[in-house]
Amino acid sequence: MAAVTLVLLVVALTSRFIQYLGDAVAGQLASDILLLLMLYRLPDFLLVILPLALFLGIILAYGRMYADNEMVILFGGGLSQRRLLALTLGSATIVILLMGVISLVLAPWGVRNSEQLKLNQQELTEIDLIVAGQFQRFGDGTRVTYAEQIENTPAGRQLSNVFVAVSNSGGAEAAQEPRIVLAETARPQIDAATGARFMRLENVLQYEGRPGAANFRIGQFDSQSILLPEPTEFETVLEESMLPTSSLLGSNSIAEQAELQWRISIIVLIPVITLIAVPMSRVDPRQGRYSKLIPAALLYASYFVALQFCRDLIAEGELSPVIGLWWIHGLFLLIGFLLHRSGGTLRGLLHGGVR
Repeated sequence: MAAVTLVLLVVALTSRFIQYLGDAVAGQLASDILLLLMLYRLPDFLLVILPLALFLGIILAYGRMYADNEMVILFGGGLSQRRLLALTLGSATIVILLMGVISLVLAPWGVRNSEQLKLNQQELTEIDLIVAGQFQRFGDGTRVTYAEQIENTPAGRQLSNVFVAVSNSGGAEAAQEPRIVLAETARPQIDAATGARFMRLENVLQYEGRPGAANFRIGQFDSQSILLPEPTEFETVLEESMLPTSSLLGSNSIAEQAELQWRISIIVLIPVITLIAVPMSRVDPRQGRYSKLIPAALLYASYFVALQFCRDLIAEGELSPVIGLWWIHGLFLLIGFLLHRSGGTLRGLLHGGVR
């Protein structure tokens, strides 16, 4: 289980970090909050990864014991299928407790903090996102900014030895010629009346014209302001997913009831998949211990997707909270019992075979 968790977690975190890194390069996120965002998203990743890792861990471990005839020796020594299931459920209790903490406490905490970080980013200006010594693109690639030094002063962030290259993106701005602006310093400025945000440059030297042409215009100004685009609006998650579990208890809101059932369902998921995994791990020596991985993964995926789908139906009012997600757990619990009776094979389950 630990090995599967590590592999899946590295893949998930790497993919998400690349996405955040792209946002930081594009000037939508400050680079100093990337690790914090990853930390706050970690409980959400574990909600999906840990149950799957337990499920595959049981199948891999017991599958190898079946393939090496170790299970035959254990059963010949008096170990029964029920005893094996009881021992496995006892070990899974640790995972149940861990998932309870993650689902009920850590995951909502992580979502709240990550959303707060994103809201803080929307209040930042382009100048707050600039990293010293790096050329960065802003305004959908129409502006490149560079600052040799950055320092925080009582009046705000200040850039030194600033280079700004402004190009046009076609349309109404096509008539405007590209500009290169050199400034001694730059700082953010917000218009109190309109809320518009500017980059105010001091001691400015400006070159305006098209590359290859001989009609460049050179201007020198004591100060100049460049209009900055509106702040990036990040996609927000549902509000109920940020609420503490204590706030969801006894709520009359359908969406909050769906969220509460989802958090409890993640915990109920563990014993149900344990009940399914133990018989599914049974393989013949000729099959190999990996023969059940694909059907097991498909069965788990259908279980998890069904929970998510019904949660959305409850939140939208299309499914009664009384029925809720419990019928899905009941269905897969029945599948687990039938797998025990059919010898752990899906073919035996479909044909009603009993072993």
